[in-house]
Amino acid sequence: MTKYFIHRLLSFIPTLIAISIVVFTILALAPGDPMGEFALNPSITAEVRENIKRSFGLDQPIHIRYIKWFMSFIKGDMGYSFTSRSPVNALILQRLPTTLWVVGSAYVLGALLAVPLGVISALKRNSILDTILTTIVFLGFSLPTFFTGLLFIIIFSVQLKWLPFIYNSTLQVTDWESFIGQIKQSIMPVCVLTLWQTALLMRFVRSEVLEKLHQDYVRTAYAKGLPTFVVINRHVLRNALIPVVTLVALDIPNIFTGALVTEQVFRVPGIGALLIESIYRNDTPVVMSITFIYAILIVIFNLVADILYALLDPRVKYTK
Repeated sequence: MTKYFIHRLLSFIPTLIAISIVVFTILALAPGDPMGEFALNPSITAEVRENIKRSFGLDQPIHIRYIKWFMSFIKGDMGYSFTSRSPVNALILQRLPTTLWVVGSAYVLGALLAVPLGVISALKRNSILDTILTTIVFLGFSLPTFFTGLLFIIIFSVQLKWLPFIYNSTLQVTDWESFIGQIKQSIMPVCVLTLWQTALLMRFVRSEVLEKLHQDYVRTAYAKGLPTFVVINRHVLRNALIPVVTLVALDIPNIFTGALVTEQVFRVPGIGALLIESIYRNDTPVVMSITFIYAILIVIFNLVADILYALLDPRVKYTK
């Protein structure tokens, strides 16, 4: 296992370098001028625009700009935003708590709901409860998040007037009243994302549990007189979660990038909204940093999934 772990870590380096080269080249060659917004300002002359462009290093060849960016990124310096002139690190850290609060909460709730509901649905196959849960899953998986979000806004904000439909980014939790306000404005975006995440995971859990219920080792466990809870927990669920681990591990990095559509619907100032704004404004340093961090997280959690395989199934051994 140790040799396999070291080998995978070493393979990360060329993989991430290749990803960074591809993404940086695409963004550098993409249409649009990062300095285009200055063209609309009559007080900024062409000479001033050239000086600004030179200060950001945009007058240099692509390969020189890439090397400088990559070396700075390794040191923890992600550069400066073209539009806000602020460090990219600061922009990401400013939006990260909101993203973790909304998207992270939804992901945790979705995972906690999907596993038991998927098991119950599989054990009660073809029952009324299974039909209800399956219908909810298909609705949650089929309906896009922007439609569900607008539906929630119409029902709970416009009609019932229970919840605010716009996320207040200036709200600071200092007392009980502000804490309640924070909870109320987070309910709808969290519920929309939880419904989607639960539907996505539950259908896989149900399918895997149904497949494992008819295996010989499960029949043997029942024949030995083991209680149903023990059979499901130790034999069925443990093996059923192996393929689900991949889906969960690859989904976790999405918490960092935020929920692009949902954040736009509810005006949540998360990293997803920052990414969309930066793409519109051709703010390459911000887009590049968010994209590359997402790629790093994908590579890392791929390794985490492989390690979890061995923990869930002792038959999985990683050798040379």
